[in-house]
Amino acid sequence: MPLLDFIGELSNNPYFGAGFGLFGLGAGAALLRKGFQTSLILFRRHYMITLEVPCRDKSYQWLLQWMTHKGAKQTQHLSVETSFEQKDTGYVKTKYDFIPSVGTHFFSYGGTWIRVERTREQHTLDLQMGVPWETVTLTALGRNKSIYFNILEEARQMALKKHEGKTVMYSAMGSEWRPFGHPRKRRPLTSVVLDQGVSERILGDCKEFISNPSWYTDRGIPYRRGKFTQENY
Repeated sequence: MPLLDFIGELSNNPYFGAGFGLFGLGAGAALLRKGFQTSLILFRRHYMITLEVPCRDKSYQWLLQWMTHKGAKQTQHLSVETSFEQKDTGYVKTKYDFIPSVGTHFFSYGGTWIRVERTREQHTLDLQMGVPWETVTLTALGRNKSIYFNILEEARQMALKKHEGKTVMYSAMGSEWRPFGHPRKRRPLTSVVLDQGVSERILGDCKEFISNPSWYTDRGIPYRRGKFTQENY
């Protein structure tokens, strides 16, 4: 049987025609799916900007608090952080802060909608904090990276404003310094009762120490200064 006649017989076979049609539909769907995935990857690569903030970064908590303040608190899924706020009188007030929980959230900033994804790795721990590793990823349309810089700067300013006019004490914890206790209202120097001229000499020495770290670096001396005080009874 000639080849053309054989092909003609196959085309007239209903079973072969149905199978070939299904094969064509499957192949076409696979090509469309692959093309869509490739287009999506290219679109995300060239027309979307992403910022990833891990939980060990200093701006992580700033960013969560800022998102809550800017409107992400309207989400149905929240996490709570309990803190204590000390008044000038010494009274400590319990404060509850609601922040976006693990999952996906959306908010608008400067006319741009931003997708926020907060993830938590249950099998990975922050060894110093002893808590699951978390990451916040921000995704927005466009190619202007300054939007993320502005967000982080606003978050930093909002966090620092809470401690404005107060003294924050830090304690060494592993390889980093962490806040210790509650921020306290600054005491005026005149409230420190010392012998005549002692407080002024200590203040002058501290200012000189802060303004000249290179002196210690050039001589290989640890950059630190201690003060020994003695009480006389």
